Amino acid sequence: MNSKELFTKAKTAATSAQILLNARDFDGACNRAYYAMFDAARAALLSIGDADSVLTIKSHSGLISAFSLKLVKVGKVSLDLGKSLNKVEDLRLMDDYKGDLVEEADAAWAVQQATIFVDNLSKSFE
Repeated sequence: MNSKELFTKAKTAATSAQILLNARDFDGACNRAYYAMFDAARAALLSIGDADSVLTIKSHSGLISAFSLKLVKVGKVSLDLGKSLNKVEDLRLMDDYKGDLVEEADAAWAVQQATIFVDNLSKSFE
């Protein structure tokens, strides 16, 4: 999958997150928001020519670490966007693995952050 396809996938996931939020499926909205950000992060790494990292990374935390190291720490992506990726991942993990329900305010924030994240990265790297 190339960066353009991943950005398309990320935009679709962000739209799905908003639909799920509107349907009051807060867990689903948070999940889709995270995956929108995850795919946009992968696309951004691919677009800077870091295909080796993207193809060899085996975990979500590995991708987030590569994103932070290769894009946030060098100033290509704002620290705020990097922090939002980490926080939305925490919300998804809380729901998926701890069984805690995502609250409406947290889901709305995650969807908003996913939209901002995907929009910013697609403008900068697509």
